[in-house]
Amino acid sequence: MLFRREVLEGIAGGRIDRVFRVWAQPRVRAGSTQRTWAGIVVIDSVTPVTPEEITEEDALRSGFQDREALLTALSKSRKEGGYHRVMLHLGGPDPRSELAADADLTDRELAGLKAELDAVDARSRRAPWTREVLRLIEEHPGLRAMDLAERLDRDKLPFKSDVRRLKALGLTESLETGYRLSPRGKALMAYLRSSGE
Repeated sequence: MLFRREVLEGIAGGRIDRVFRVWAQPRVRAGSTQRTWAGIVVIDSVTPVTPEEITEEDALRSGFQDREALLTALSKSRKEGGYHRVMLHLGGPDPRSELAADADLTDRELAGLKAELDAVDARSRRAPWTREVLRLIEEHPGLRAMDLAERLDRDKLPFKSDVRRLKALGLTESLETGYRLSPRGKALMAYLRSSGE
């Protein structure tokens, strides 16, 4: 489930505790979580609703000026299905974000990260790729995934999957468009350069 930046800011600030979607079948379920740049969003409930059941409070607590604005936005959806109210809250920070922000690394920790990259490359069915992707993101922060993938003559989806593996190590961060190196990633790249890579 995708969230606009202003909605995530509202969830993080406690102003938004519900969103509405047009779905034939719910795409999320109660108890599930979703990682976002604002933190872990927890889904509390998913309820089908009719337009008549949507209240002014629903509108305000989902980031709209009033009920009419919310219903107008929902009516413009090109998706098939009925309206669903998704109650949610921010469960806490994404552990990957905390990891990404940690750039105070010892030489031993940096050597360990380098070894993790070596292991990922060794398991790859193609040529080693981790350094190449990290350098590309370092040189082109904010560039769309499709454009980054094209620079490596690769398809977008497998490329994005690789970037997610680097993000799991705390080395990259997703932007509204594209990616950038995290503080941890920058520390590692400086270490790799100092060691001759």
